[in-house]
Amino acid sequence: SMCSFSCESPGRPLLFFSKPGIKHTTTMLLSDDGCTLFIGAQDVLLSLDVSQPNGVTDRQCLLDYNCPNFVRVLLPINSTHLYACGTFAYNPHDSYIVRLQFSSCLMPFIGQIGRCPFNPYQRNTAIVVGGELFTGTTHDFLGRTPIISRHLSKDGRPDVSQDTSVTLDDPIFVSSASDPSEGKVYFFFSEASEHRFLDDFRVSRVAQVCKDDIGGKRILQKRWTSFAKAELLCKPPKELPFNIIEDVFTFAPSEGDSTQDIFFYGVFTSQWALASGQSAVCIFHLRDIKDVFTGNYKIFKENQWSDRIDKKSNIGKCGLDNASDTTLMAVRESFLASRSVRPRGGVPVIISPNQRYSRVAALQTQAANGQVYNILFLLSESGFLHKVVLLEKGPHIIEEVQVFRQPQLVKNIILSNSKGVLFVGTSEGVTQVPVSQCNSYKSCAQCVLARDPLCGWDPASGRCARVSATSDSVWQDVEHGTAEKTCQGSLPVAPRCVTHKCFYALILSPVEVYTDLNEVVKLKCSKTSNLATLYWKSSKASPLPKHLFFTSRDEGLVFLATPDTLGIYHCVSVEQGYEEIATIYYVRQRVSPRIIDTQSAEVRTTTTIQRTTEAKDQMTTIKISQSSDTQTITENLEDMVNRSEAQTAKSYHSELVAVSFLLSLCVCLLGLGLFWWSQQGKWKCVPQDIPEGANSAENEPMK
Repeated sequence: SMCSFSCESPGRPLLFFSKPGIKHTTTMLLSDDGCTLFIGAQDVLLSLDVSQPNGVTDRQCLLDYNCPNFVRVLLPINSTHLYACGTFAYNPHDSYIVRLQFSSCLMPFIGQIGRCPFNPYQRNTAIVVGGELFTGTTHDFLGRTPIISRHLSKDGRPDVSQDTSVTLDDPIFVSSASDPSEGKVYFFFSEASEHRFLDDFRVSRVAQVCKDDIGGKRILQKRWTSFAKAELLCKPPKELPFNIIEDVFTFAPSEGDSTQDIFFYGVFTSQWALASGQSAVCIFHLRDIKDVFTGNYKIFKENQWSDRIDKKSNIGKCGLDNASDTTLMAVRESFLASRSVRPRGGVPVIISPNQRYSRVAALQTQAANGQVYNILFLLSESGFLHKVVLLEKGPHIIEEVQVFRQPQLVKNIILSNSKGVLFVGTSEGVTQVPVSQCNSYKSCAQCVLARDPLCGWDPASGRCARVSATSDSVWQDVEHGTAEKTCQGSLPVAPRCVTHKCFYALILSPVEVYTDLNEVVKLKCSKTSNLATLYWKSSKASPLPKHLFFTSRDEGLVFLATPDTLGIYHCVSVEQGYEEIATIYYVRQRVSPRIIDTQSAEVRTTTTIQRTTEAKDQMTTIKISQSSDTQTITENLEDMVNRSEAQTAKSYHSELVAVSFLLSLCVCLLGLGLFWWSQQGKWKCVPQDIPEGANSAENEPMK
């Protein structure tokens, strides 16, 4: 089952935060307890209290400057202060904010370079480790000089960066993470490849530095002696790789677990035209990244990269501040690992042929049977947030929720495990999306077919609820979604039999539809899942006769109201072989029928809307003359309904008439021109010959 919810859909209510005049709310920071969301926007810092699920209160710190200031870095520098850095009209500035006194900025913004980008739309990354700031950005006005640096260094150590002339080549930074066990910081980015082709070929990278690196004595002074980088390879078998990394989510284990369990979920796209609208997700293990960085490295000689002969070296290791000049020269020349980092399983876990994902977040949860599942939240360029569970047979999209309509140049997502919500920041505002909405599934079948590890059917309460908040007796089948077997004996579901065939359905009250005879009736039915199909059943006939009934494009049922077609109709939803009645209609004749003029050729459309507590359904009736036979009525009925459905489509009749007129005018002008040219040729003067026998004397010369 995959449910789809558009913006402002009543089936998936979302909490949206925005304020007049506040834009670009894309830099977000969540407090450790998950109760406060700090937001860096244009010219303002916001503090949102998100501890209540249905309400948000805010405080703001105005950055009262004349120059536009886009906050691009917002991090906790210690337990009492936040660090912020903004573009400040292509002149980066930074400042500190007291958490408890958020209504006023503690210090004015001071000009700094290398901590956040000059361009507000240029991507960057930053992370605080032990009170020190590590950044990946550019440090020039044009954004052409990339740099990975450490700022706010402690214990009297100097700030450190790297020799950018050789180590980085037009990178686009997307994320960063730390490894506390070895004191290393990792940066994820894409850059130009070391191999040159006719086109600019890019590759995805992971780079490492040691957080306590202070540089060398004579060589690489105040430069990284531990810098190394390697390729991240996200490639399907026998196909071109997805070579551009868009985002990385770091899944860190809970306290007490080994850091070997750190995973990196990466979203990749392709620069190749054949895969321009596609994307993939690969999972990388920290253990595999460490293994590549402890291997061999390449060296640049004679205009090409080749593997080093001396495979035993100190490249990529920490503690080289007192190393010899020879060692540091080798470190300076060799920083590219020979091997690529391959994903877990060797292949992408998700390949989307029609969705271009740009952001990712992930969580792990335990199902009712104790099985642990990975759930990914993928934000597409089209504005939909996809919730995907990774199963043994492959990924399964549980639902999609639309969080924005207009394309966004800058966006961000952040996950709160403690509160069970996801925040999506765009230029328009911040949307709060619950990681699960189990109560949106109204029956046991819908709950089981969703295959959501977070949701299960609780037979005691007769509702779909969070697995963590219920007993161990919840009904769930995440791997297969066999609703018919799992939901046997479900209390809120009752069997309904239509022409000797029984289905399970919600205990629904029939929607009564009143109509006059010889009117066209259209019954509508909504899918409970994008993976389901619909068909119609009647208490009088199965299957429905095609010469009396037909299905419209939106899978509604259309027929002519006659004494034989009045009665009860069931809309049946079918998914994975399980059939469930979604809607029931009771079509009845009006109590006070109107006088029908049998000579009338009038065709008119009326609409009757029936509302229930859960949904709104529509019945359309069209009056037909009684003098028509069944075949003619059916053909006219289908034509009228098709015309009615096509009313919303754009008509190009006026454009066609205008083009035809201009074409005719051009042909006429061309014909007149050809006629005029031919007549001009006939009017030219031609010398005449002297006829024979003419008077020769007249032609003699004068004597």
